[in-house]
Amino acid sequence: MEMNRVKQIVSSPADIPVYYNGVSVWIDGYDEEKQMATVHLRDGRLNERWDVPVAELKEG
Repeated sequence: MEMNRVKQIVSSPADIPVYYNGVSVWIDGYDEEKQMATVHLRDGRLNERWDVPVAELKEG
């Protein structure tokens, strides 16, 4: 995925499916300079967040 799309998804009111390694995630934020996104699983475990490369995110 590209950073511009990550920004659109984060600011969108719509529920846009995003996957990291085949697992459904929410994008919590991003670091444009590092090309990283902070994500958590869609199953509600908000305390488990990861910084992942934006390029490895897939829109589903």
